[in-house]
Amino acid sequence: MPSLVIFDCDGVLVDTERMANANMAAIITELGIPMTGPDCQRRFMGRTLEDVQSMIEELTGKVLPANWPDQVRLRDLEKFKAGVPAIEGVAGVLDDLDRRGVAYCVGSSGKYEKMRTTLGSSGLLPRLEDRLFSAQDCERGKPAPDVFLLAARTMGHAPETCVVIEDSLPGVLAARAAGMRVFAFVEDPACDRKAMQDAGAILFDAMVDLPDMLFSKS
Repeated sequence: MPSLVIFDCDGVLVDTERMANANMAAIITELGIPMTGPDCQRRFMGRTLEDVQSMIEELTGKVLPANWPDQVRLRDLEKFKAGVPAIEGVAGVLDDLDRRGVAYCVGSSGKYEKMRTTLGSSGLLPRLEDRLFSAQDCERGKPAPDVFLLAARTMGHAPETCVVIEDSLPGVLAARAAGMRVFAFVEDPACDRKAMQDAGAILFDAMVDLPDMLFSKS
């Protein structure tokens, strides 16, 4: 039985991935490389925007402004302010963890401002406000394990007693590097199911299935 469940934010708690990747696709297409939202999701999902900037510069051969990640964040935030739904069934998962007395928190590549905007819009922020952890406080983003180790250390749990809920390959790799068990939410057709399973994740398609999987004795 896990002592701490660490949730990724985008695509796991709040349904932001499609919106953010459609925005990214438009930005990259403006740079001369036509790309769709699902293309962006497959290439960049789970990474910090600073890492994405380096990847895009290599892809396009162009040097982007130093504040490019902040420009993208502003465009995303404007879209998110219009409303971001919670992932279907996730509130029930948090209720189940509360009933069982199992601690939980958030470990995200996103910055705090973004998490507070999206979680606030979805209605989840009041129950997560004091347990948010961001890669902005870490030397390295996912797939490095830093944010998950920070979350476990701050919450007072050993890595081997923690479980991570992710929806991206970098996130799965980060959890495995942290020595944590990881479950991959693969409802989105753009998820790389095979790669995440090969990396050691246990796959699930619906949030309502998660509690039974987390506490299964098998």
